[in-house]
Amino acid sequence: MYNVSEPPKSTLKKVPFVDALQLREMLIAGASLLERNREAVDALNVFPVPDGDTGTNMSLTIMAAVREVNGHEINNAGEVAEYIAKGTLRGARGNSGVILSQLFRGFARGVDHAERLDARLFAKGLKAGVETAYKAVMKPKEGTILTVARFVADEATRQAERDPEDIIALLNAVLVQGEIILRKTPDMLPVLKQAGVVDAGGRGLLLIYSGMASALSGAPIEPPSGMTESDGQVVFSDDHDAIEDIKYAYCTEFFIQYLAETTTDDDVALFRRKLNRIGDCVLVVGDLSLVKVHVHTNDPGKALQAGLMLGELTGLKIENMVEQRRERIARQAVESAKEHEYGVVAVSQGEGFTRIFKDLNVINIVKGGQTMNPSIEDLTRAIDDTPAKTVFVLPNNGNIILAAEQACTVTKRKACVIPTKNVPMGIAAALVYQESAELETNFARMREAAERVTTGMVTRAVRDSQFEDLTIHEGDVIGLCNGRISNVGPTEDSVALGLLEMLLPSQDSLITLYYGEGVSEETAQSLFGRILEKYPGCDSEMHEGGQALYPFIIAVE
Repeated sequence: MYNVSEPPKSTLKKVPFVDALQLREMLIAGASLLERNREAVDALNVFPVPDGDTGTNMSLTIMAAVREVNGHEINNAGEVAEYIAKGTLRGARGNSGVILSQLFRGFARGVDHAERLDARLFAKGLKAGVETAYKAVMKPKEGTILTVARFVADEATRQAERDPEDIIALLNAVLVQGEIILRKTPDMLPVLKQAGVVDAGGRGLLLIYSGMASALSGAPIEPPSGMTESDGQVVFSDDHDAIEDIKYAYCTEFFIQYLAETTTDDDVALFRRKLNRIGDCVLVVGDLSLVKVHVHTNDPGKALQAGLMLGELTGLKIENMVEQRRERIARQAVESAKEHEYGVVAVSQGEGFTRIFKDLNVINIVKGGQTMNPSIEDLTRAIDDTPAKTVFVLPNNGNIILAAEQACTVTKRKACVIPTKNVPMGIAAALVYQESAELETNFARMREAAERVTTGMVTRAVRDSQFEDLTIHEGDVIGLCNGRISNVGPTEDSVALGLLEMLLPSQDSLITLYYGEGVSEETAQSLFGRILEKYPGCDSEMHEGGQALYPFIIAVE
């Protein structure tokens, strides 16, 4: 489906090593290339559902590393690797983002504070990254980003032995081998083959490596041929609460528009260097038509003056982070005074679900789910801010479980994950939680309750697809039974009722219908009436969930 162009050709004879500045530029180039193509990576989702977000999750993860690196003075390449590892871990979203963070975490360990990286050390870092990532995943699957990373690291090791004096040759070999194994991923995972796509995580990883290679060789930073670039801007989210030591007090953001005709890319690069001298967390992105600027500094005036030298300023925003921190500490002091023995954190994907969790005494809600997975940092902060000695975490999405498990390893509190794959499983777990019960008792009860729930979800297909014996056309209503496409139909009601026939273990089950964003109560009530009529022996309930993209979610237990 995607054809690779020739690997970037070096403008130099050889590059024997990578120093701190080069590694930083390689990171930025890799992140930029992935960001520009994240929608194309999202489109590689196996199922034709409207929430494929591998590209988005990986882009948000790698952009967190860019912010981390830009926010520190750099002494050597090993430090850059450490900041990349720290940034990706804090910003990791979804399974693909968590695996990416582990690849960089292992890479940092492998290069071990080196001042600069030669080919052998670079290959050693890639190899260590693979070992760390495989250990982080409980049941690694071949045909995924893990497979691509492993084959790439093996090839890097061989290339470093063949030519230890050229990292560009190593990266070119990596890209060639990466494309070869990526094209084989459909043969390793039947669902990829049936969908006619390669693994999305593997494609995202190769985009990062391709950007890195281009930055080092001086070649134009281009995606593999056949890939569609998205027109979106770089996604940037500044989290002041995550800053451990506020050295610069004022978060300053603005856009530069109508740049002078004489302004060049070199002028923008010089402007970026000026900001790095007066602050940290510097982000300068865009082109000569519009530049977005972000910096933490003690002298916002100097940042504005420097920006005015390039063009007109708009969208100005300055925030006092010291005052924000002061207010947060005061709130935490009040919460700590009433600390509980146990507490629950839940991820919620709709306002209705959020209200339900709050009614069930869930202390902290993390917004996210099908369309936007929270980062490890989001989850860690929610756990840290929960006034309890031990915290139970309900991820409520299969793509968030791995991030939640990583958050439990870095939080200041004792925490454990109840591996809930959807919100109805999370609600079932929260229903049986008792603050007076022992830790082991609560954990067992909550997990058992969650596993008793079977879930059906109704949505619309975003593309034509063939799944097992089902022929699916874009716009068709499809049903997912416990996460797998199970039926297709002309209307949401008919698909929902078809799902129920598959989900019901007996005629005395409990049925709960949750209606989503954009569905009126009258429309939901009409479907609910048909459920009551068809299954009079079942206990049935209806609630507003408020979830996006999925008009109806049905839980049976």
